[in-house]
Amino acid sequence: MFFKILPIVAVISTKISIFAAASKLIDKQDMTLQEEITRRRTFAVIAHPDAGKTTLTEKLLLFGGAIHIAGAVKSNKIKKGATSDFMEIERQRGISVATSVMGFEYKDIKINILDTPGHEDFAEDTYRTLTAVDSVIIVIDGAKGVESQTRKLMNVCRMRNTPVMVFVNKLDRPCKDPFDLLDEIENELQIRVRPLSFPISSGPTFKGVYNLYEHNINLFTSDERQTADATTVQIEDISSPELDTLISKRYATQLRDDIELVEGVYEQFEREQYLAGRLAPVFFGSAVNNFGVRELLECFIRIAPSPRPSTTQTRNVEPAEQKLTGFIFKIHANMDPNHRDRIAFMKICSGVFERNKNYLHVPSGKSMKFSSPTAFMAEKKSVIDFAYPGDIVGLHDTGSFKIGDTFTEGEKLKFTGIPSFSPELFRYIENADPMKFKQLAKGIDQLMDEGVAQLFVSSLNGRKIIGTVGALQFEVIEYRLEHEYGAKCRWEPISIHKACWIESDNAEQLADFKRRKHANMAVDKHGRDVFLADTSYSLALAQEKFPDIRFHFTSEF
Repeated sequence: MFFKILPIVAVISTKISIFAAASKLIDKQDMTLQEEITRRRTFAVIAHPDAGKTTLTEKLLLFGGAIHIAGAVKSNKIKKGATSDFMEIERQRGISVATSVMGFEYKDIKINILDTPGHEDFAEDTYRTLTAVDSVIIVIDGAKGVESQTRKLMNVCRMRNTPVMVFVNKLDRPCKDPFDLLDEIENELQIRVRPLSFPISSGPTFKGVYNLYEHNINLFTSDERQTADATTVQIEDISSPELDTLISKRYATQLRDDIELVEGVYEQFEREQYLAGRLAPVFFGSAVNNFGVRELLECFIRIAPSPRPSTTQTRNVEPAEQKLTGFIFKIHANMDPNHRDRIAFMKICSGVFERNKNYLHVPSGKSMKFSSPTAFMAEKKSVIDFAYPGDIVGLHDTGSFKIGDTFTEGEKLKFTGIPSFSPELFRYIENADPMKFKQLAKGIDQLMDEGVAQLFVSSLNGRKIIGTVGALQFEVIEYRLEHEYGAKCRWEPISIHKACWIESDNAEQLADFKRRKHANMAVDKHGRDVFLADTSYSLALAQEKFPDIRFHFTSEF
């Protein structure tokens, strides 16, 4: 009897050991996923146009070792554009017109930077980008202070409780008093501030910055501005006589008085308040001269949040969940004009993304796998095998994806907060070259998928109408159609006050509305009904007369 039991015991013990080994493997996978999540920082750099946002991005890449020489966006001395401005029109204009994604490693932290357009005509791209980041760095011009576009962007951050860090730039030029700037940031952006670095003078007498977070001074003693090789002088004690020798007694005394005032007036920095979006740490510096950027980066990797939970229509998605979820927040046609490729930018929200693994494309219900998913360094791409929460992955798109699409391992989820806004300006788009009809149709189709503008087809005459949030968008569309698709277009005026998407549970009233307003009706790219109100009065009248119809001013409803 004893001998008969032995094999059973052996089998049970073998199964237990296999189960234990499997559990250990799962624990190890959990640990690896958690470690990868913890070491990631995904953030956007936002600002009013010309505050130095792209220059700051360049210098962050420079200190991170991702590039070895910074490209001046508008400099004629350096025949090289900014790394993040990779479209030809961006290089010509010296502005960013599309969000670009850059990833690099710094002190074992994986940093994903999204450099956004500052110009208000491209604000919609920026708004959508803010759905894909966990924190934000706002760049403010030290001479101009808080400007209109900065306020709008801050409102979007406030809606999502996004942690915000402020970098006051251009201290190498004469600037406002630092304390006046801090008051302005608090009042205009409606957020409490705590300076974590402080400038020593500004303009021609700018000496450097004092780091309140680490209690040392960084003074640059070389003119090496295009690389990260500039030497620094560190002084641990602000009362040291050595400081008087380095920056003169006058500036040393001023700095000591300023720091005493800062410590007396502003409450101590609390990371929890920052993470809740209620307190903004402020740094001062000059991105173009490498002042203050290292301090910003060092502090950022310590206090900025790793990937946070994401919201869907049915539940919250935690980054540490084993199964993959992700959504597309941006589509870019012609990343490489030679190959006519379309890239969809997907933010990984949970789980591990694996190359050549099948995932559910929720809107279509189809299973898809990707043989060459890419990671980005502006326009440079490299194929990756794995990606983790917080990472941005580029997926080759043949035209089947649109902004807001979700990928999962089977669960039907839809992430929220990725709207298209009602356009402000409208024009008919017409073909200027009858021989290039197909090229124009393809170009319009692909550029509209990017979400830079919106296409409406009039129910009255079938003509195509382009709606944008800014006039500069029309120039960009015309330029890209000609240079990327070989098609020429011309614009014709149309008088439209507002475009709004309509829906109703009252089918009879909806049919009556569409019949009466036939001349003002259109369909968007996805076949949804859109009312093109010609005046604010006609819109108000329509809302009053048709109470069962819902008028939406964003496409997310």
